[in-house]
Amino acid sequence: MPAETKVFVDASVLVRAEDGSDADRQARALAWLAALWQRRCGRLSVQVLNEFYVKATRQLQPPLMQGDARAEMRRYQHWQPWQQDAATFEAAFAVEARYGLGYWDSLVVAAAQAQGCRLLLSEALPHGQRFDGVQVLNPALVGPERLDQRDE
Repeated sequence: MPAETKVFVDASVLVRAEDGSDADRQARALAWLAALWQRRCGRLSVQVLNEFYVKATRQLQPPLMQGDARAEMRRYQHWQPWQQDAATFEAAFAVEARYGLGYWDSLVVAAAQAQGCRLLLSEALPHGQRFDGVQVLNPALVGPERLDQRDE
């Protein structure tokens, strides 16, 4: 897979990277994020950043300090967060109808599609599932070496 392949990251992965309750899964999420930073191919959406903030500051035990969560959100601005627009909503409606996903997950897929991402890292969506040109990878099941493989 070429280094320029863009990878969309779901909030579940960002939260996992902050969650020390499962050290192995946290390490895998961190390894993916480090690889995406190094290759400059990570993408996400404003929705993902908002979900990360809420989950990290309210659901993690212990919760991430608000200032730390805000700093992470600011750092991820470098990943060109997708702003939902009318076209994104329409694409999400199509994903929702075709694949039976919930609306919020459909928006994640639509944002990944809009940014031309071929991979979507998520612990919330089914590993290996393809949504048109976007394939879901669970970072707990496959490592960032997947970036060096050709598309299947």
